[in-house]
Amino acid sequence: MSPLAPELPLAGAMAAPAPRAPRYSIVSTMYRSAAFLPDFLPQCVQALRAIGCEDYEIVLVNDGSPDDSLQVALAARAQIPQLVVVDLSRNFGHHAAMQAGLATARGERVFLIDCDLEVPPSVLAELDAKLSETGADMVYGYQEARKGGLFEKWTGGLFYKGFNLLSETRIPENVATERVMTQRYVQALLRLGDRNLFLAGMMSWAGYTQIGVVVKKRQREGRSTYTLSRKLSLLINAVASFSAQPLMWLFTAGLSITGLSLLYVAYLVLRKFLFDDALLGFTSMMALTALSLGVTTTGLGLIGIYLGKVFSQVQGRPTYIVRDIHGRG
Repeated sequence: MSPLAPELPLAGAMAAPAPRAPRYSIVSTMYRSAAFLPDFLPQCVQALRAIGCEDYEIVLVNDGSPDDSLQVALAARAQIPQLVVVDLSRNFGHHAAMQAGLATARGERVFLIDCDLEVPPSVLAELDAKLSETGADMVYGYQEARKGGLFEKWTGGLFYKGFNLLSETRIPENVATERVMTQRYVQALLRLGDRNLFLAGMMSWAGYTQIGVVVKKRQREGRSTYTLSRKLSLLINAVASFSAQPLMWLFTAGLSITGLSLLYVAYLVLRKFLFDDALLGFTSMMALTALSLGVTTTGLGLIGIYLGKVFSQVQGRPTYIVRDIHGRG
């Protein structure tokens, strides 16, 4: 046999079996999360034991956290060997980090939860029971009434109402991050291939049987990283990723303004013939000019947003880059 020929496996040789998938994967992301992890991780273990699950993994994704979240998570592996830490190369954002965690999770069921303890891991028992009872592929948590002050409630509610108004895809209002999913649902979600991530919309769009369960969120300790500007940015990204409705509205507005402008011109011509009154004033003309300029500028900006989304999608860049995975051979 030539020394360059590849070695063939011996007859009857068998490939090493793939590692068996755990029953459950808990997935969470870390960004300024060092203060929460010492309580969050033991509560996750307790929540799994409460449903009689000893075969599990906990996947934490470090989203370029500027604090020592990564070091705290790595140190916790001494007490929780089932802990898998995914370290991203930089901060890619909450949704990209959640996607990285879902792609890493191998469990037959996947529990997605934020580690800030606004919703305790103990909610797993109720979500898991509902999934088993109904045979659904995803059970998500939602709030009957939003927590926090008037401003937080107003801006949070405005986000969901704005998205549902502007998009053909509907998402439940006040939906929480916390949800339990089957592995087949997770794989379907990961196959969507969106580069402009909005997971709540993607999860609703993916279909399957989805059921909501009421959860209560506690007030977060410390400031939330979701500021008003970030919520507005997320809303724009979400709508532009899931709907062309704003472009249709812009087209309708353009037609309406054109029609009104033609009527106004006809009115001026009629006044000229009837009353020999050619001009109705500088103010009205400037108002019409400013209105037309505003509509044109807004339209160009809106088209630019959609072109930016198309550009990002066709670039084909990954939504995240993994630097290291600790805890999995």
